[in-house]
Amino acid sequence: MKKKSIEPVSGKVFEKIASVDLDRSVGVFEACRFVQCAFAQADFSGLVFRECAFEQCDMSMVKLVGASLQEVPFTGCKLLGVQFSECRKLLLEMSFERCMMKLSLFGGLDLKNTRFSGCDLQEADFTGANLAGSSFADCDLRLAIFFHTNLEKADFRTAFNFSIPPESNRLRKAKFSLSGLPGLLDAYGIELE
Repeated sequence: MKKKSIEPVSGKVFEKIASVDLDRSVGVFEACRFVQCAFAQADFSGLVFRECAFEQCDMSMVKLVGASLQEVPFTGCKLLGVQFSECRKLLLEMSFERCMMKLSLFGGLDLKNTRFSGCDLQEADFTGANLAGSSFADCDLRLAIFFHTNLEKADFRTAFNFSIPPESNRLRKAKFSLSGLPGLLDAYGIELE
């Protein structure tokens, strides 16, 4: 019987590995970097990633049930269909830059001040999430779902293709550009020229 390691893996760089090569029995990864790893459909349930960075990894459909993501930046990653809503809520903190995140789920999460930059968030679901103070710089939000979402002080000035119904979301002091105005009026059938 394999004994579960007590010591976390700390400060290690994992480059171009597949999920089968990652020792999940460790349970905790601290200040590690994962570079160009093939983690599609991997099961990271229950694992803790503390101050770890994922760079150019394929993490499509990765399972995160009860996983802890604490101060975790994702850069240039493929995160198709990831159910972030299944992550452990305590100390959850992430950021995303140039990531492909179609069909990802963020429902009910507290994501205050989260930074999304240059991401493809088509058909992502933010239902019931708290995105107060978050930034969506240069993000494609085509068919993304915002329902009962807290978007107070969120920045959508350079985001595009979004449709956010004001009556079913909290938008106080959210920032939009004039070119983004149609995304707030879609539900009303108003045509702007």
